[in-house]
Amino acid sequence: MDSIKACLFDLDGVLVDTAKYHFLAWKRLAAELGFEFTAQDNEKLKGISRMASLDILLKVGGLELEDGVKRELAERKNGWYVEYISKMDAAEILPGALDFLKQCRERGLKTALGSASKNASVILRNTGLTPYFDAIIDGTRTSCAKPDPEVFLLGAEELGVPPEACVVFEDAEAGIEAARRAGMRCVGIGSPDTLGAADLVVPSLGDVSMSLLRGLAVS
Repeated sequence: MDSIKACLFDLDGVLVDTAKYHFLAWKRLAAELGFEFTAQDNEKLKGISRMASLDILLKVGGLELEDGVKRELAERKNGWYVEYISKMDAAEILPGALDFLKQCRERGLKTALGSASKNASVILRNTGLTPYFDAIIDGTRTSCAKPDPEVFLLGAEELGVPPEACVVFEDAEAGIEAARRAGMRCVGIGSPDTLGAADLVVPSLGDVSMSLLRGLAVS
């Protein structure tokens, strides 16, 4: 594992399951606007920014709104979402995630969060995961959403590790593409059907071992 010095993690769907809270908030907003937003529609929002997500939701509803109104709607949705996640605790950490973060610490690997979420710090604090990260790059620190590689390149820079020595853990196609464009190795968390562009795909962080990382290092 000599060539791997750092692990960079997406948040939603990799470390914790906050996707359900995003869905509840978007569904609530759609209902207020007079249309239904389904779980299938919600799949299109994976890994992208809040405003880009709103644009997709409005397209589902056949609505075109002015920018000022859109900003107001996005803030309303976020208020509901923050209300939901304020009740999160360590029980919502996904299986295997905490153990793997501990392994990274024990092996001396640097760690960073690379998430589009503007509420990442709240989620990490509520679940007790903050101490396991050397750097936290979230939606408050980036100007470009995935698949732009900005979030991962900023993480590598803050860790002081070159991109080629980083491994990204992602559950969304946009995140996989962002990792690729950053020149980093990538492990997909989820289904090979949608994450096939990753170097390796596993069901969860609980299925990742240091030996698997060694395999990526020499690939």
